[in-house]
Amino acid sequence: MTTSTVSAPPSLPGVADSVLDLIGETPVVRLRRLAPEGGAQVLVKLEGSNPGGSAKDRPALSLVRHAEATGALPPGAPIVESTSGNTGIGLALVGRVTGHPVVIVHGGAMSPEKLALLRLYGAELVEADWTAGPEDPGNPRAVADRIALERGGWRSQQYDNPANPDAHYRYTGPEIWRQTGGAITHLVAGIGTGGTISGAGRFLREVSDGRVRVIGANPEGSAYGGGAVGPVRVEGVGTTWPSSHWPKNLDRSVPHEIRTIEDAVVFDTVARLAAEEAILVGPSSGLAVGVALQVAADLDPDAVVVAIAPDSATNYLGLLAR
Repeated sequence: MTTSTVSAPPSLPGVADSVLDLIGETPVVRLRRLAPEGGAQVLVKLEGSNPGGSAKDRPALSLVRHAEATGALPPGAPIVESTSGNTGIGLALVGRVTGHPVVIVHGGAMSPEKLALLRLYGAELVEADWTAGPEDPGNPRAVADRIALERGGWRSQQYDNPANPDAHYRYTGPEIWRQTGGAITHLVAGIGTGGTISGAGRFLREVSDGRVRVIGANPEGSAYGGGAVGPVRVEGVGTTWPSSHWPKNLDRSVPHEIRTIEDAVVFDTVARLAAEEAILVGPSSGLAVGVALQVAADLDPDAVVVAIAPDSATNYLGLLAR
């Protein structure tokens, strides 16, 4: 009796082994109509091109791979996280490929499109009170902690796990530097967990010897901007929690400044990007680009402002197409 072994198929140039290999290397596009006349160039990095549809694919993969490597996430163990959507989608995608079930704790305000994507990836959904404060046992992070403990699961801790900003320090920042040929002078990014701005911003400040200026984009109602705190209507960014409970992943020494713009400007920017540039992005991208346009208007034409657009319009069609 002979036994046969099935060998792995030969690798083919230009063919990815899995969707995980498609994470990153997202395109950058110049705004040709919206950029202020006589001001700086405005470039947009389109993170919606990631396979899960957002910048959160990057930390999701980094968080899981680091946990697997350190033994914190055993084979087949569940992944548990509290998220407004995109990190959950990234974790559900990575979990599907790596063999981990995923439990997502979310607030009731998550867009129907995000909920549908999570279900398609096979994630279990648990709703919690997104307005609950940090001391309330019903807040999403506390609920996720309890579920992880009860089920022997692993909490990715996207707000505090350094593997989150590390993904942007190792990949997002270097991509921007390479794609602009080192010409970038300003980076604009929204602040949610703090991973993107802290990781990419720190890399760009270091590699440019401090020449690159980093600006945080803050939505109306968010405490990050230091103004009045109220409901935050832009998904995935901002916080209403006091500074003592801000994410550990937010390195406050990285942004040179944080600018707040009104929701009306955010959604107008989303609409103008679609109408004038044929670029379809979500509200948090409208936030970053809206701030970038304001920054660019005060700069000379030789300046290069890069805004990170976290996701596309796909997850918000019901909201944006009204």
